[in-house]
Amino acid sequence: MKHLKFTVLAFLILFTTACKNDKNNENTTADTTEATENYVIKPEATSVKWTAYKTTDKVAVGGEFTTVNFDNKEGASPEEALNGLEFSIPIQSLFTKDEGRDAKIKASFFGAMLNTELISGKITYTNGNYAATLTMNGETNNLPLDVTITDERRVKMTGVMQLKDWNALEALASLNKICFDLHKGPDGVSKTWEDVAIEVNTYLRKNN
Repeated sequence: MKHLKFTVLAFLILFTTACKNDKNNENTTADTTEATENYVIKPEATSVKWTAYKTTDKVAVGGEFTTVNFDNKEGASPEEALNGLEFSIPIQSLFTKDEGRDAKIKASFFGAMLNTELISGKITYTNGNYAATLTMNGETNNLPLDVTITDERRVKMTGVMQLKDWNALEALASLNKICFDLHKGPDGVSKTWEDVAIEVNTYLRKNN
């Protein structure tokens, strides 16, 4: 009888130890999973805004593109998620809260370019510096970006496009012609500026 009690007691000890080991293994697995979380950009949480300028007083005219498409890209850090991210922006998604202005920009500015359907590009991160390699009007050039990442989740990217770098001055002249009177200031001079400010805001989610 004593031998039987000892056997039962030993079995219970072994069983309890095995259960504890299983729980430890589960915790280890959970910790490993958490350590491999990746950052992914959410297209639905991304806005692409631009600011152009008219008249010699440089009056701002703001707008945005309501659609931006990303390739499926993720990374172990926000920087890795952004680096190499390819995107495209449909021109038809341009929006300024003024239908007449939208139509003029699409037809007289982008319509005067080559490959008028999309602006495409890729974000690069090299030696602590960000840039967007943009293709527009059949030309590809780099747009340096200032990037702010808040709490590893919210990302703000800003830059200034010089339209001459994309061979877009003829398209700009086409827009200024159709908007000649609207782009006149108090001095009577009609002017549309060559620089366009860009601001992109997005949000990174974690993907297990």
